[in-house]
Amino acid sequence: MNTKSENIHPINQLLPRESKEQLLNQHAKVLWFTGLSGSGKSTIAKGLEEELHAKGFFSVVLDGDNVRMGINNNLGFSEEDRKENIRRIAEVAKLFLQNGVVVICCFVSPTEEIRNLARTIIGEIDFVEIFVNTSMEECENRDVKGLYAKARKGEIKDFTGVNAPFEIPAKSDLEIRTQNKSVNESVLEVIEFCIPILNFQS
Repeated sequence: MNTKSENIHPINQLLPRESKEQLLNQHAKVLWFTGLSGSGKSTIAKGLEEELHAKGFFSVVLDGDNVRMGINNNLGFSEEDRKENIRRIAEVAKLFLQNGVVVICCFVSPTEEIRNLARTIIGEIDFVEIFVNTSMEECENRDVKGLYAKARKGEIKDFTGVNAPFEIPAKSDLEIRTQNKSVNESVLEVIEFCIPILNFQS
């Protein structure tokens, strides 16, 4: 028997999510960006946050690098640690979601198993998967962090796309092909998709 669970008593009588959505005049969703390192997830997410803010939506961005500098700074990049990284961030995203916030998540989340873990925690109806589809060649050409070069030299192990797999999402809600497309065009594509599902209908 798990004695820790016996001593945990979650608060159940909280102000309902619907009341907070009404206050914020928006429907809360988790917009989960997945794609290779360098695909443009964080750049698009930053532009998306700015556009949503300008349109009166309250959102928060949870980015892979920032999360690993803080709440997940004890995790590495083994398969087990990757799963735990996503499990924790999905739980954090769910807390924001329950408080009426639009949550923009930027994580490589390379496998269907890992993405489904996040989807299960957050809930199918609130999990919006956005696949930023950028070729490996283009990601390496950008390589602003120098990660691909280090991975190919063997300096980084288990790097997605080089010595660890990336599984193409089987059921993304939106696919953004960034090839020959500006950041603004990509952001506009996401905005046009998201606004109808975020608009609050009383």
